[in-house]
Amino acid sequence: MIELHNRTLNFTCHPESGTFTLQPADEALPALLEAHLALNYRSNGRSAEFLNGLWTVSEVTQLPRNPSLLGLLNQVDIQLAPDASGILCRVTFALSDLFPMLLWKISLENQGPEPITLDRIEMLRCGGTRQSGVFRLPPEWAKTSSPAFFSNNWQSWGWTGAYAANQKAMRSRLGWLQNPMVVNPGTPQFTNPGDFSSDFFGVVGDRAKRVAALFGFLSQRSQFGILEARLKETAQVVLWANGDQVRIDPGVAVQTDWAVYYPFSLEQTDPLGPYFIAASRENRVSLPEKIPSGWCSWYQFYTKIDAGQIRQNLESLQQLAPHLPLQLVQIDDGFEAQVGDWFEFRPGFPDGVAPLAAEIQGAGYTPGLWLAPFIVHPAAKLVKQHPEFILRNRLGRPVNAGFGWNALTTALDLTHPGALEYACKVIETARRDWGFPYLKLDFLYAGALAGRRHDPTLTRAQILRGAMEAVRKTANSDTFLVGCGAPLGSVIGLVDSMRIGADVSGSWTPNFNGIHTFFKNEPDMPSARNSIQNILTRAPMHNRWWINDPDCLLIRPETELTQAEVQTLATSIALTGGSLLLSDDLPNLPRERLAMAEVLLPVIGERADVLDWFDSAIPQRLRLDLHGPIGRWHLLAWFNWSEKPQDVTLRLQNFRLPVGDYWGRNFWDNRSFYVLEGAPFRFKQVPAHGVVLIALRAAEKDVPVFVGGNFHISQGLEISSWNVSGNGVNFDLSLPRRAYGEIEIALPRIPHRISLNQQTLSWEGRSDNCYRLRLNVDRKSHVEIGY
Repeated sequence: MIELHNRTLNFTCHPESGTFTLQPADEALPALLEAHLALNYRSNGRSAEFLNGLWTVSEVTQLPRNPSLLGLLNQVDIQLAPDASGILCRVTFALSDLFPMLLWKISLENQGPEPITLDRIEMLRCGGTRQSGVFRLPPEWAKTSSPAFFSNNWQSWGWTGAYAANQKAMRSRLGWLQNPMVVNPGTPQFTNPGDFSSDFFGVVGDRAKRVAALFGFLSQRSQFGILEARLKETAQVVLWANGDQVRIDPGVAVQTDWAVYYPFSLEQTDPLGPYFIAASRENRVSLPEKIPSGWCSWYQFYTKIDAGQIRQNLESLQQLAPHLPLQLVQIDDGFEAQVGDWFEFRPGFPDGVAPLAAEIQGAGYTPGLWLAPFIVHPAAKLVKQHPEFILRNRLGRPVNAGFGWNALTTALDLTHPGALEYACKVIETARRDWGFPYLKLDFLYAGALAGRRHDPTLTRAQILRGAMEAVRKTANSDTFLVGCGAPLGSVIGLVDSMRIGADVSGSWTPNFNGIHTFFKNEPDMPSARNSIQNILTRAPMHNRWWINDPDCLLIRPETELTQAEVQTLATSIALTGGSLLLSDDLPNLPRERLAMAEVLLPVIGERADVLDWFDSAIPQRLRLDLHGPIGRWHLLAWFNWSEKPQDVTLRLQNFRLPVGDYWGRNFWDNRSFYVLEGAPFRFKQVPAHGVVLIALRAAEKDVPVFVGGNFHISQGLEISSWNVSGNGVNFDLSLPRRAYGEIEIALPRIPHRISLNQQTLSWEGRSDNCYRLRLNVDRKSHVEIGY
């Protein structure tokens, strides 16, 4: 028996049975009992299996304090004797001094005389038809349990969220039109209730017992990792790495990425944080200093864009800048002659895009450009000029990369040196010749489709990671890269920002050419609902793996979205901290809609805690804790996902807040209220798909309290100084823009004088000693209140 221990976990390995056990020190947390591993491959046309059963150990090496990116590892390497095909395996287990999780990986070397084909590497199997091992959710799985599964989809657009054991996994009905985009080849697509799969990582837990465990990988450099779970009488779990049937020649060694098992309490603060931080360290993430805010052409003009429209919106941005200080102008799809023919332009861009980049830069904005370097339209000249660049299926035909631009697209074979060189040339030209320091790289999944490649020895994960490393090197570190349509694990540490959900659109549910009925339940198609889904469920990735890109905020009144739905979209974007891009025709926006965007600046940048991420298919409750000169306060959001208006009663315990007296203010209806001794607070007729957004502050006696206002969605970050004396309070209100609005302040005594920049200011008082002030702010204003 081989043992490892740290302060939270106890690990044992049993070579005589080829199993391992992981017992948390906290016995209430889930445990692994006698979990199995397996290596499946083909040799001389026959299937073979290694590791599943008795291990013949040739050497055991203990490394009690092995330095790593994950801290000091208490590590053991177990070397096994070669099997009949000459395959040598080494299994490494480790416990970190920093993270409460088990890490392990498998290395193999072909020491035989013949190549083998790698099918899959099972990192863990508990339960199932082989009855191997137990995943135990203590107390024992019982009728009082409420098992659930959190599924992380393969790439940006794929639906991510939690399922109860009696639910079916979300699946597209569009088959070969949609699945190549969002389904990882090899990941099972289950149709029975209680059968689920997830890519990269997933969570199995018990909603009633409030415990869970994360199974996954820390990176996707070597293989794409898949988690399968069946929530029946007992939980059956398989975690495996996809070998993609790659050829491993004699003398060649490969290894998996670190697998991870992390048991935790659903009640702890930021429960998934340790995993996201560990993966960030493993991938050497370096976060940008600034979070982008800007304008994008896509959702107003789509591909019907021209240089004149870009210039008109640039001019509007300059005119609006005193009130709407954005930083970025991104030219989206529609400038190129064809997707794949990046060096030729449509008639609407007779001079290309370089002159526009210069004009944008000259106006004081960052020029941004959309590219899709790995996907190819079948009508692109590139297909005929370089057929060897195209990834093909077993019949020699171009692979199907999904339906886009009214055609079945295809992809580059990035193992072909010429194809990768071409993709990098596109990046180099856009950055250095055309002058775009901000590049959005879309449809990146196309680099990891299944197919017959120029080099059959690389997994799809290795290919995509290698291609993105080449892109990053070509762009250089001074280029801001946004990933989109990308398998998540493949780009951690390589992109600065990452789209984490489906495209937004001007409708709440998906439609195609105005047809809603058939498409409304599609989980991955563009819509506000689908976009918000992943904005919430992938919020913990922000400022850990990258800056989250939630996609654009659409505020124009001409869409199908109600004002309440626009407020919900704005709230989701603002409270999860990611980038903020508008995508309306700015010259035609009415003043009241512009105001909805103005209050989001500056970007908050912090991510909220999504309190019910494991308890609901779409989360309903957010809490963002903020602090500043005025002290600490909480932003609380509650969403009405129903199709009808609802009366709602909220309680402090819904947001894990202690009982007490609080001042609250509802941002979107400009109403303040007082919570006495933890009493519930009620809201009438919250619109369908609407949101209640509250700033909540502890009520202090005998001191002034900033209750909130409508200058900024945070209701507090705009206050840059706050000085209280025995006879009053004075403070500064600072914004990167001009604004007119109101604030509310609770005072211990009736004021006798209020001034704004030394000019007398009128006020409105209420019986509860809360006072409303209306004021103009030009970047910074000083308010004095005497009583």
